[in-house]
Amino acid sequence: MVMVDEMAFPPQITTSKPLSLLGHGITDIEIHFLQIKFTAIGVYLEPEILSHLQQWKGKSGNELAENDDFFEALISAPVEKFLRVVVIKEIKGSQYGVQLESAVRDRLAAVDKYEEEEEEALEKVVEFFQGKYFKKGSIITFSCPAKSGPSEITFTTEGKEEVKIKVENNNVVEMIQKWYLGGTRGVSPTTIASLADNISALLSK
Repeated sequence: MVMVDEMAFPPQITTSKPLSLLGHGITDIEIHFLQIKFTAIGVYLEPEILSHLQQWKGKSGNELAENDDFFEALISAPVEKFLRVVVIKEIKGSQYGVQLESAVRDRLAAVDKYEEEEEEALEKVVEFFQGKYFKKGSIITFSCPAKSGPSEITFTTEGKEEVKIKVENNNVVEMIQKWYLGGTRGVSPTTIASLADNISALLSK
């Protein structure tokens, strides 16, 4: 297992095919010089992603981490992507939903793609998180198919059945990915740096 701030992540998971853990990190905030960690993140991708990123061969991890075009290519590559987010600090699901909503809405509005359909799809995701309680160790996953199509979000917490929701709107799916994997604008710089380093190393093999 790979430990990300006390949280264990399997090095590989299998959805419709095996996906490898190619990046991990945390989301955190600093308040009065105290670092408060919220979630640990694992990014699983098909190994085949490397064939779509050949133009960045020879670039260092640092160069890739600062290059938003690289992350655009990573997100738009036609391979399956799977995000596993493990809760470190307990919060209400509604708080997480609000964060996700404003991040996705802002990104959609910036590229003029925030229409009624997107609003409805986003509202459903926010509703999905309402009323849930994110205990430490709860797991949220985002499963994004290789080609455009519905993405699936699941939530698991100790002692409860796993629940899931499908997100049919491709624009919303894309912006959720950008929230986590959006290069310099992503929510977790440590995850971005880890992905950039690992992919840089794999490309140079």
